[in-house]
Amino acid sequence: MEPIYLTIALDTPLDRLFDYRWEPVADAPLPQVGQIVLVPFGRQEIAGVILAVTTQTDVPTDKIKSVLAVRHQCPALDSRWIDLCRFAADYYQRPLGEVAIPALPKNLRVPKATSLDRNLKKLAKLTAVQDVRAVQEPALNAQQQNAVDTISAKTAFAAYLLHGVTGSGKTEVYLQTAARVLAQNQQAQVLILVPEINLTPQLESNIRGRFPGLQIATLHSGMAEGERLLHWLAAHTGQARIILGTRLAILSSLRHLKLIVIDEEHDPSYKQQEGLRYSARDLAVWRAHQLGIPVVLGSATPSLETWQHAKAGRYQKLELTERAVQSAVLPVVKIINTEREKPSEGLTQRLVSAIRQRLEKGEQSLLFLNRRGYAPVIHCDACGWISNCTRCTAHLVMHKLDKKLRCHHCGLEQRIPRACPTCGNVDLQPLGRGTQRLEEGLQAIFPEARVFRIDADSTRLKGSAEAAFDTVHRGEVDILIGTQMVAKGHDFKNLTLVAALNPDSALFSQDFRASERLFAQLMQVAGRAGRAAQKEGGNASEVLIQTRYPDHPLYHALMEHNYQGFADDLLEERQQAAMPPFIYQALLRAEAKELETAILFLKEAANCTPHQGITINDPIPMTMTRVHNVDRAQLLIESSSRPALQAFLKVWIADLRALKTRVKWGVEIDPVDI
Repeated sequence: MEPIYLTIALDTPLDRLFDYRWEPVADAPLPQVGQIVLVPFGRQEIAGVILAVTTQTDVPTDKIKSVLAVRHQCPALDSRWIDLCRFAADYYQRPLGEVAIPALPKNLRVPKATSLDRNLKKLAKLTAVQDVRAVQEPALNAQQQNAVDTISAKTAFAAYLLHGVTGSGKTEVYLQTAARVLAQNQQAQVLILVPEINLTPQLESNIRGRFPGLQIATLHSGMAEGERLLHWLAAHTGQARIILGTRLAILSSLRHLKLIVIDEEHDPSYKQQEGLRYSARDLAVWRAHQLGIPVVLGSATPSLETWQHAKAGRYQKLELTERAVQSAVLPVVKIINTEREKPSEGLTQRLVSAIRQRLEKGEQSLLFLNRRGYAPVIHCDACGWISNCTRCTAHLVMHKLDKKLRCHHCGLEQRIPRACPTCGNVDLQPLGRGTQRLEEGLQAIFPEARVFRIDADSTRLKGSAEAAFDTVHRGEVDILIGTQMVAKGHDFKNLTLVAALNPDSALFSQDFRASERLFAQLMQVAGRAGRAAQKEGGNASEVLIQTRYPDHPLYHALMEHNYQGFADDLLEERQQAAMPPFIYQALLRAEAKELETAILFLKEAANCTPHQGITINDPIPMTMTRVHNVDRAQLLIESSSRPALQAFLKVWIADLRALKTRVKWGVEIDPVDI
């Protein structure tokens, strides 16, 4: 039999494909494009994806190794999935294998296939969950109905911005649109993306109640590898009709995809910050265009990029201006000037009184403080010592309950010292306030109240976040303290008061996106209040913001629930300053043991390739310069033309790879943190 050669994509930093020989086996099927294979690479055995099957190769035959195994039992990945990976690799300037292979479940990539065989057997026996009580579709208001009719009638590509105030029923639009799409095609699949893992259980429960007869797959990084493989296979084979996941789900294999929904599309969590730094939101729009299907981007506070697309007519805007529950109204937003009303234990007297009123009525309050731990730092009044991390340009945060100082960047932990390590002073003081300290203060002020904290520290264990939110939903909490984990996606029926503490630091950040993110965060957390119908004799829902800058335009826009005015003003500023979305950026990051080494590499990089029409800024240290004993610097590249920037990057990155350096470097396209 004539030899067969396979061109294979492997997860290596080498920007090339690899040829291998396939040795025919009696009665074994021929390899196909899209199948997963196991091959020798150096001293390892690694997985790859077949991209071509030929009878010829340019590689000398004595240097070609043989394929170890072909995963015939797993259906081949289709050409459209491979094209998606090709696009992502091309746009984000990474080798194809670094995109395609990590997108597969880990248990598909290991040398032994026992886990795959076991899960395929499970998949054959898997049926939709039957013990779920079906939930009837609620009636829609006119704006919701218009959105559902518009989206579900589309049989070609279209991008929709579903701009709805918090509590306007965007989720219901997603579900009823999905129901129509699934009814129109008995094989159709719907992909729903959410920004964070802790949002999946509540939405999954809603979906299962609405579609009790359908298979549903969930995909996120918090799943056990065996469970993730089973759900991936259900999606890949088409057995799962609805796929719910975080950003990694956008690269899952879906043969019959007919609708993509991106909930809270503005959320920065959709941008991967390690390895392949892709935007799941942007890839979702490209994938919808590739397949000729509609994509829905939902948010009460759309990203400025999405808002500009809608203003320019590239996306169709669908408005939901009223809350879905007829008697539920948006909360009244009030500003508390902390220069006049001095806080005690972080709380002004007006806020304490408002919480007490809610307690008397049996209603819930939420205090939003986006800073976990007990205090951001401890210090010594006598000599000025502060608890700095020895490995990062950051403070060690005091965690009183654990009796530890902890770095939230490198994980370094130390016991809280009994005395100042510099002068021996035993009177060390916490500076600032985190969620643990706020919890302690509230328990002292309201000893009769059930105070509950939800943050990354209190929800470390698997399933603990879901259990914590269930506790709040059951009404077993009077005062909830939370970080950004509680700011979006949760429907607390009895919550009528939200307070935002210490939000001012983002107003003066060097990150030009800080005000956009703060506005979105505050509007989202404010939207947790008053989502249900107001009880007779109950308090009108309200939001109190404690700030030292009560006249700041951002807070005035919040008081008026005026996202459009705020966004339009920001867009005008961005256009005048030549910032995204009116300019395109890439960021070269460099890491070295010494900052000077990283800066010197970036200076060399800035001059190694001609760059006419491309702006290369001066190299600077990153805001968090040192992390885990590694110094970091960055170089910003800008252009008014996306194609021109992409063309330059292809040549430039090839030149960078030719530079001899020990510096670890990487290029990020469309960076969100600069």
